[in-house]
Amino acid sequence: MPHRTAVAALVTCAALLAATGCSSSFGSDKKTTQDTGSKQHLTVLIASSGDAETKAVKAAAAAWAEQSGNTVTVDVAKDINQQLAQSFAGHKPPDAFYVDSSQFANYAKGGSLYPYGDRIKDADDFSAQLRTSFTYDGKLVCLPKDTSTLALAINTGLWKKAGLTAKDYPTTWAQLKTVAGKLTKGNVTGLVINGEYARIGAFMREAGGWITNSDQTKMTADSPQNTKALDYVRSLLKSGSLKYATQVDTTWGGEALGKGKAAMTIEGNWLTGGMKADYPDTKYAVVPLPAGPAGKGTLAFSQCWGVAQESAHRTAAVDLVTYLTTSAQMLKNADSFGVMPSRTSALAEYAKRNPSAKAWADATAYAQGPVTVAGFDKVLTQFNTDLAQLNTGDPEKILAGLQSNGEQALTKGN
Repeated sequence: MPHRTAVAALVTCAALLAATGCSSSFGSDKKTTQDTGSKQHLTVLIASSGDAETKAVKAAAAAWAEQSGNTVTVDVAKDINQQLAQSFAGHKPPDAFYVDSSQFANYAKGGSLYPYGDRIKDADDFSAQLRTSFTYDGKLVCLPKDTSTLALAINTGLWKKAGLTAKDYPTTWAQLKTVAGKLTKGNVTGLVINGEYARIGAFMREAGGWITNSDQTKMTADSPQNTKALDYVRSLLKSGSLKYATQVDTTWGGEALGKGKAAMTIEGNWLTGGMKADYPDTKYAVVPLPAGPAGKGTLAFSQCWGVAQESAHRTAAVDLVTYLTTSAQMLKNADSFGVMPSRTSALAEYAKRNPSAKAWADATAYAQGPVTVAGFDKVLTQFNTDLAQLNTGDPEKILAGLQSNGEQALTKGN
């Protein structure tokens, strides 16, 4: 599933920008071939989380095709970052495609994306945080196709076995530490998460810190707040009440929860689909992440629908994307494969229909979006490497490295 782990870039920024070609055509209306009134054939490339998502996108594209008189081919990428980079380099990109937030700024800076946001009349129905994530050079480049946040998932069977009740669901760091200790016994670990910034970063927000300032022009990694967060996570690791998923022979928190190796995990709303498909008999509850010294905190994830700058069918592609991001289609996607709508109006309806997802839906109000600066994916890859060794590492040194690497990236990327 696309959000189970933070996707490390498989192409370096330098290579990617060389492939896409730093272009001054960003935002230009010039096309190699103009859209015509005749029937057009569009190609769409997605990174699917599974059969349910693939079927949903293909069905929606087919419905648009029937309505518009055009045709659409939807392809599922094996490695979408690599395939997009190659297609941009070869000047034969798909007309529309998923763009991960980790690569968005690289593509935008390279001139590969057609910024169509100003053509969307109701763009303000998408949350401000998500619009910011996909804005480059002051322009909303692409529409967020959905959104996800992190919450605490609890294996209720193991919870009850430990003598705990719903009244014991942790709401503070101190309470999380206490219950994680009580739940750690034998082959069960109290809390299991992926050892990466896309999970541990939530603790940084709860401590009042983050990687950059709000407009991503200054690094704020090397701070007392972030140090406090990493110190807290390291204390759980040292006690044995927190383990990374790989330490319990699993690939992600949902697998650990489903197999009964974890009593708790921190995951996004994609967990619903994963548990339903792989561990339908495991009972679990989802609650907000415990608040830290600075209050509530969580992370938000999203992808957007990109339209290729070099597409010969940009007008039709924007029309297709507009159709794919209606409230009605987003709610269908939510029912089909568990994603939350990125439109605020549709999210409200989603929350009504899915009370078990309340913690994830409510968290969108205070979620921290990703860092979207060209070249920053490499910085985060190194940060993840350092976090993997947090148990024996020095939080201050880890953050100092993040600060230094990030400052270099911001200088080049902004």
